[in-house]
Order: sequence, then C-alpha cells, then structure tokens
Amino acid sequence: MALARLSDLSASDKAAALMMALGEDYGRLIWNLLDDEEVKELSLAMSSLGTVSSEVIEELFLEFANGVSSVGSMTGNFDNTERLLQKMLPGDRVAQIMEEIRGPAGRTMWDKLGNVNEVVLATYLKNEYPQTVAVVMSKIKPEHAASVLSVLPDDFAMEVVMRMLRMEPVQKEILDRVEQTLRIEFMNNLARTSRKDSHETIAEIFNYLDRSSETRFLTTLEDRNRESAERIRALMFTFEDLQKLDATGVQTLLRGIDKDRLGLALKGSSDKIRDMFFSNMSERAAKILKEDMEAMGPVRLKDVDEAQMEIVNVAKDLADAGEIVLADSKGEDELVY
Repeated sequence: MALARLSDLSASDKAAALMMALGEDYGRLIWNLLDDEEVKELSLAMSSLGTVSSEVIEELFLEFANGVSSVGSMTGNFDNTERLLQKMLPGDRVAQIMEEIRGPAGRTMWDKLGNVNEVVLATYLKNEYPQTVAVVMSKIKPEHAASVLSVLPDDFAMEVVMRMLRMEPVQKEILDRVEQTLRIEFMNNLARTSRKDSHETIAEIFNYLDRSSETRFLTTLEDRNRESAERIRALMFTFEDLQKLDATGVQTLLRGIDKDRLGLALKGSSDKIRDMFFSNMSERAAKILKEDMEAMGPVRLKDVDEAQMEIVNVAKDLADAGEIVLADSKGEDELVY
C-alpha cells in the first residue's frame, strides 16, 4: 500500500525515497560521498520502504528545497564544509575527505611543502641560504626532508645538515618570515607553472577509452579544432607506441605480462609490433603464442582494446620504476610515465 502522507516517513525513509527518486544519474554524486556504513544504512531503508505515492514524493522534494533555501545566504569554504561534514560523518572519514579536497594546499605552509615533489622543492631551495633551507628541513616531515636532501648537491646538502646541527630554537619572527617568503616566491609561482596543459589531461583520459570511443571523440574534435586534436593525438601513448622500446625493454615487459593477454592484444595490432614481440621471445615461445592466437579465432575489438590497455599500463608501471624507458608517440623526447 502506498504511503499517503509525508509524516508517515521517518528521516531514513525520507533519505531513501529521495535517493530512489533521484535515480542513478542524479544520485551518483551523492552515493560516492557516502561511506560503507552509510551506504548499508541507506540501502536497508530503501529495501524496506515499500510504495511511496507520487504526491508524497512531490512533498518530499518541496520540503527538501525549502530546507535548503531557508538557510539564507551561504559561504562555501573549507572550514564550513568541514564543520558540516563533521555533523554527518565519522571524524577520520572527514579528515580523509578534507585532505583530498585541500590537495597540495594543505593547512599550513609546511603541509603544502610536504606535497611538493622533492626535485621541484630541491631545485628551488638550492638557490636559498643554507640556514633558510635548514629551517625548512626541520619543519617538514622527516621522510620528505630526506628525499629533498638526497637530491640537493652533496656539498650544499652537508652544509644544510651542519646548520641543522648547530641550529638554536627558531624565533617565531624568523619562522614567519621564511614562511611568507616561501608562500610569495615559491608556492605562488608553483601554482602558476604546475598546471597541467589541458591537452595532456585529455590525452591521459583518452588513453583509457576503448578504440571506438577514442576514434569518435578525436574525429569530432578534428572537425571543431584540428590543431587541438593533433596535439592530443601526439600526446597519447598507445599499444603501437611500444614498438619504440629497445630489445632489453621488450624482454623486461614480456616478463611482466600474461602471455594469454599478450596474444589477445596482438590479435588487433600491426605486423610490425607483432614481429617485435615475437623476435624477442624464444623460437618455441613465439611458436606457442602464434598457435594460441590462431586457436582464439575471431575476437571482440573491445577485448583486444582492454588487453592492449593492460599491457600499456604494465609498461608505464615499469617505466615509473625505472626498469624501461618509454618514448612519446612523436618519437622525439623520452617520456617516463
């Protein structure tokens, strides 16, 4: 029997009815913000809700809209967001969410520096006075300080260590001055220069599209902005780009991938990249792989795309670990992913 009045619904029932009415498309963002316990609680309420009339659903939306609009003007900032989340979520969950959305900004200057790549930070600090660097090293997390020191020139790094050994408690005025200098001269410049080019971002996204979707997007983009489409295409790293690996790199990659997945990936590849893999395998292993590929018969393009993507991702992981070197799709400079 349909519930005839809004007052028949408990708070949990209202939440359940609202989420069901929002549906998959509009409700996805809210579901993603809930933790496991909240998802379970809301799911339980939904499963036992029963039938809710359209009139009650309409009243529910009106009540929700009135509740939102009754708060008057709102100020959206980190502090207000954190206070609101603390009323609804466990403390550790709130801390995790706030840390993620604050990103490199952090709560303090030292939190910010802790999120800066050690090479970038060392490149800036090596031009500062050793005493200033000693102050910075004493304030950031030890593991990050160790990474920065290991990148600094040896003589300079040792001078910094000696200053740290002799360093007296730092006066607040000095600490404030160092913090202000870092904020103005370093963090502001970093914020301006570290923004990733939009073409790079889109190329990374397109790398994860299946082939038909990738072709559709790039073809449409070419009609609207050929220059951007060409830049994105050049930045994308594809399975075919693996043919730029040297023999050692191919053999390293072969040790890290499943041969069945390789066979599937090669079903949709060019003869050139097939020959590259086969020539870096033993004659017996190559023969077995070719026989396995023939035995597969026709395969779905989607499955081939997924297999190729898996192997490209393994290659990127190996490049990150410094075990192989990947070249960009234009074959000009070396790119380590």
